[in-house]
Amino acid sequence: MSKPSFWWRPEAHARRRQFLEKRAALATAVRSFFGARGFIEIDSAALQVSPGNETHISAFATELVGDDGRASRLYLHSSPEFAAKKLLAAGEERIFSLAHVFRNRERGALHHPEFTMLEWYRARESYRRLFDDCSRLLAAAATAADTAHLRFRSALADPHAAPEILAVAEAFARYAGIDLLQTYDATRCDARALAEQAVKLGLRVADDTWPDLFSKIFSEKIEPKLGHGRATLLVDYPAPLAALAQLREDRRFAERFELYVCGVELANGFGELTDVAEQRRRFEAAMAERQRIYGEAYPIDEEFLAALAAMPPACGVALGFDRLVMLASGAQRIEDVLWTPVAEEGTQR
Repeated sequence: MSKPSFWWRPEAHARRRQFLEKRAALATAVRSFFGARGFIEIDSAALQVSPGNETHISAFATELVGDDGRASRLYLHSSPEFAAKKLLAAGEERIFSLAHVFRNRERGALHHPEFTMLEWYRARESYRRLFDDCSRLLAAAATAADTAHLRFRSALADPHAAPEILAVAEAFARYAGIDLLQTYDATRCDARALAEQAVKLGLRVADDTWPDLFSKIFSEKIEPKLGHGRATLLVDYPAPLAALAQLREDRRFAERFELYVCGVELANGFGELTDVAEQRRRFEAAMAERQRIYGEAYPIDEEFLAALAAMPPACGVALGFDRLVMLASGAQRIEDVLWTPVAEEGTQR
């Protein structure tokens, strides 16, 4: 049983307050940053018919009870993405959100069951436009926190330096000695070939799928080495991991990127998919895999798919705001930058 944290005790709060002051300064800076670029802040409902449809993101479920006493299942959203894209379909052009989001089965130095997601979207612009947004936002965050470096543990990064732009396949070759492009193409994935490479690296392999193997190798051998000295923009994501991104002309790759600073994943961006049939196919495949692994799946938001058909071409990015505060303030655990951390399991009677 976990011990209570008692974060509200004056002495405990005093130890965290320096980080919370930075958080407040960064929230103000974020709103100023996007306001100066013609964005409007949105406020999306946390209760949704679907929490999202990614294989390994777990949700919190609840019930909506009508005045007739009948109950229906709702979920706390894991991202404001579905709501934001509905607003793009409604006619909004540049929007951002600082939203509380909820993910179950996640708790650690960099994970919390309730956290704040910064998301922003640009209609009718290339996803590469987001690279500049990310770079300038890091600099603005450092200025707001009055720090010359972003840091996590012993790693440092210059927030004012231009990010390294690194292809996923190049990262696998550089840090793991793997030719990733020999293990998949536009139509198939060769899990056996990637498993052989994982075994050579000393990783344990069972009946892993190609995405599972990718994640194992990436988290163990590559992720910790990204974003040192300066940020890394990891681009040319493999098509099998496209999620909600559209594919590039070279169908092996998706218009997806991730931002890393000091070995910490900070943001995930897409050139947004607007092909309804393809998005449905991906959702159904992800939920079938989730059912196989976890014994549960989440409904597909049909209204979201209807809105997707009306949504203009767009790009968007989701950034972990709490992690940005950690990097700018030097905090070592996410609870240090949360005003009121969620009680740990076993602390409530």
